[in-house]
Amino acid sequence: MLNDCMKSDRSEFVIVYGRRRVGKTFLIERYFDSTYDFSFVGAHRAEQRVQLHNFAKAMKKHAQLPSIPKYTDWYEAFDALEEYLEQQPLDRKKVVFFDEMPWIDTAKSDFVKALENFWNGWANRRSDIVFIGSGSATSWMVDNIVENQGGLHARITSSIYLRPFSLKETEEYLQSRHCKWDRYQILQCYMLFGGVPFYLSLLKVVDSLVQNVDHLCFARNGQLRLEFAELYNALFTNADRYIAVVEALSAHKEGMTRSEIANVIGTNGGVLTKVLSNLEKCDFISKMARFPNHSTDVIYRLTDFYTLFYYKFIAKDQSGDEQWWSNNFRSHSVVSWMGNAFELVCLRHTPQIKKALGISGMSTSISSWRKKGDGASKGAQIDLIIDRADRMVNLCEMKFSQEPFVISNDYEQTLRDRMAIFRESTKCNKSFLNTFVTTMGVADGKHKSIVDSEVVMNDLFE
Repeated sequence: MLNDCMKSDRSEFVIVYGRRRVGKTFLIERYFDSTYDFSFVGAHRAEQRVQLHNFAKAMKKHAQLPSIPKYTDWYEAFDALEEYLEQQPLDRKKVVFFDEMPWIDTAKSDFVKALENFWNGWANRRSDIVFIGSGSATSWMVDNIVENQGGLHARITSSIYLRPFSLKETEEYLQSRHCKWDRYQILQCYMLFGGVPFYLSLLKVVDSLVQNVDHLCFARNGQLRLEFAELYNALFTNADRYIAVVEALSAHKEGMTRSEIANVIGTNGGVLTKVLSNLEKCDFISKMARFPNHSTDVIYRLTDFYTLFYYKFIAKDQSGDEQWWSNNFRSHSVVSWMGNAFELVCLRHTPQIKKALGISGMSTSISSWRKKGDGASKGAQIDLIIDRADRMVNLCEMKFSQEPFVISNDYEQTLRDRMAIFRESTKCNKSFLNTFVTTMGVADGKHKSIVDSEVVMNDLFE
């Protein structure tokens, strides 16, 4: 996409966005080899005066000015940028890179309006400007740039949304660093850190995963022990509201409805709507429709692996044991967390699950379902339901284990009871398929007949 922008016969307005630590700046720096006609990075929580001074310093450097100029507002700053770019050769594209744009847009700064004026009044009328804007506050990037309803409406010529790596991409990245871990260990790594490239770059691939977790998460000055303190504050104003939501969700692995979240954090209305929307845009939480897919009936889940791990273990650690993970990774609490994290891995890889089931090209809807028990009836829950156009429904059971999963007599009965409760509760008359998504497959035995289809760990790496 960047190649196409550099070769086009028009000016290009490029947006690169995605969650913090996903590699936006790395991508741009690597592609352009850190060589720009002008580049500027916003400063976190700095007032407009400081932002404009930093912009002026960048202008002095790129334009080789004898002293740092002074700008009173962003309109003057962009006017100076126009004058400087007009002095550059006409026979090539001029590349302008603004990083951390949400930090530049301080209160009442008119930064976005000045940017609109710069693009519509000057750059867009030329054919030789490539403006690249990036930022980690995905919600700001979407609301103010990508879905801008003002002067920048429909002006974006190329939009690059970077998501965390998939399992396959994580494997390829680790292999590029000569990592010798097998897929089971890479899967566990993903359950800890997700596919966030920066987190993966911190790993010492000559050490085991267990050793890495100790020095990154439990050593006194471990980088990922300290990461949480700045992660949300760097992305959101009033970060406490966002932290309250993810903390509430971290305690409910089955997910929560909007009303349940509101009751826990004591916030509702438009404020909660904005918080949930922004967290979703930044890939920290996800919402899934509840079967049979009523859009107003959704479950929110914490799907950021690092945040989930932080609340489960790092935030609670008061032991001072810098080898805590080495000493506890086989404990019941860790095994329980792995089961929950594996479910999230599966939810992140539903295209791979569909491919393994042979239904990639089929129209499907993805949902979850739960029914609370009461005195008269049992409760039940299904975290992943694939409702297919051929009137078949895959009821997915996700199990993490080191060996083939053994289905006991009691567990088989639980599955049969769950199907009965699901059919009665939903009035669904389609055919049900019990689908097991496991690490090492389902062990042979007389109770395996309850399994209609299987997906294994290697399938998730496709």
